[in-house]
Amino acid sequence: MGRAFNFSAGPAVMPEAVLHQAASEMLDWHGSGMSVMEMSHRGKEFISIYEQAESDLRELLAVPANFKILFMQGGGLAENAIVPMNLSHGGAMDFVLTGSWSQKSQKEASKYGNARVAASAQTDDFTTLPEPATWQIGSDSQYVHICSNETIHGVEFHELPDLKALGCDAPLVVDFSSHVASRAVDWSRVGLAFGGAQKNLGPAGLTLVIVREDLVGHALPHCPSAFDYKLVVDNQSMYNTPPTYSIYVAGLVFQWLKKQGGIEAMVQRNIDKAQLLYDYLDNSSFYVNKVAKNCRSRMNVPFYLRDESRNDAFLTGAKAANLLQLKGHKSVGGMRASLYNAMPLEGVQALVAYMREFEKTQA
Repeated sequence: MGRAFNFSAGPAVMPEAVLHQAASEMLDWHGSGMSVMEMSHRGKEFISIYEQAESDLRELLAVPANFKILFMQGGGLAENAIVPMNLSHGGAMDFVLTGSWSQKSQKEASKYGNARVAASAQTDDFTTLPEPATWQIGSDSQYVHICSNETIHGVEFHELPDLKALGCDAPLVVDFSSHVASRAVDWSRVGLAFGGAQKNLGPAGLTLVIVREDLVGHALPHCPSAFDYKLVVDNQSMYNTPPTYSIYVAGLVFQWLKKQGGIEAMVQRNIDKAQLLYDYLDNSSFYVNKVAKNCRSRMNVPFYLRDESRNDAFLTGAKAANLLQLKGHKSVGGMRASLYNAMPLEGVQALVAYMREFEKTQA
């Protein structure tokens, strides 16, 4: 089998050019005589890798100077605890529940303060987004949390909420794990954004945190030192040994993105890929996507066969066609195609062609 089209939700497809470069540099990085895996994180070789990655990411995402970029570990799940330990002051936090990941965030944060539900789309089976005007945000809220793209349920905020317009001065915390670098970020509306790298930025092991500097330095007394944002900032993400190889590969992805034309170019590509798949789903009587059209994710497209007794046959045929990891999350079933930056249009075209042929032979 050659290179397949990998629709995994994460760890996910990587740019082929990045994999080739990482392979060519595996034993000897730039004449250093070492693999990046073997380098000291305090040596000049790795420091140069780290500084370039941070600079490229700041440029790609247009991160303002008053935001700090942290390279951490533990994934989005760990940040569900680390964020409240740094931002909650032990008080109240408000959460907008739009799917499994925001639910996990609210549940975890409840260990560190009063984690309230400001709004929820659960009654719609997480197929819609609550209108911001309906959110019940307390005047004592230390921050408001959203998951801007729900990987499992396939809903996405295509525009970040403007909390100030809602009369709220609390910072917005955004879990942007599964759409980071797929579109621009309006940093004027954000206090902190975090995400695991393994969906759209690189391999598992690296967690990205971008935090406004005035929010740093308020960790709860029992916050572990390695998770105190101020200590991480003061030590340039090297208070403890960082995930060096994951940072290196993510840095290669950042350079690849710049060569593709940056975020602007990726936005249009991602729109084109998602539209191709959604258009087919909407015109098929064999498959269905249940998410409201105004909040469909461009990155994660869940869909169902109307006759789910055919699921196994669908997945078997997909694998034979080199279309991998299309099975939906166990909590919701069905299918899911993740269309991250590194998924080429040709992969979506191949998926639609297969789905069309499967429908033709099975209907």
